[in-house]
Amino acid sequence: MSNAPQRNVVKARESGFGPFGQYINVGHHILGADEPGTYGGQDTGPDPFELVMAGLAACTTMTIRMVAGRKKIALDDVSVEVRHLRAPVMSMGADPAPTGEKPHAFERVVTLIGDLTPEDRALLVAMADKCPVHKLLEGEAEIITREAA
Repeated sequence: MSNAPQRNVVKARESGFGPFGQYINVGHHILGADEPGTYGGQDTGPDPFELVMAGLAACTTMTIRMVAGRKKIALDDVSVEVRHLRAPVMSMGADPAPTGEKPHAFERVVTLIGDLTPEDRALLVAMADKCPVHKLLEGEAEIITREAA
């Protein structure tokens, strides 16, 4: 049996830094998370929404890079900035009243650097929507919760 870190599993546990500080293990990587002071945290790491946004930004740049490589597009650099534009008020378990629009909205801004034609740029920006994290956030994922044995 291998002692190698398990892929595709993330574990979070309290760090002891304030009421919400967390250590997050992703394979052999260790990250931190917390809530900002306005929510009672100590801001020792990104908040959970920022971690989701980081996943969306990273996946988007990787997807665009992969397409540029496959299509032999002269992309020198790609960066993505994500903003959380709309979030429901923290209700701590109470269901917010439906408003007819999705409760969350993200804005994603793609910066492309290279000797690119307008067609290259249009294709690469369109590929942002093909990123697997984008697809996950737009769709519905089943989340199964159980207590550890």
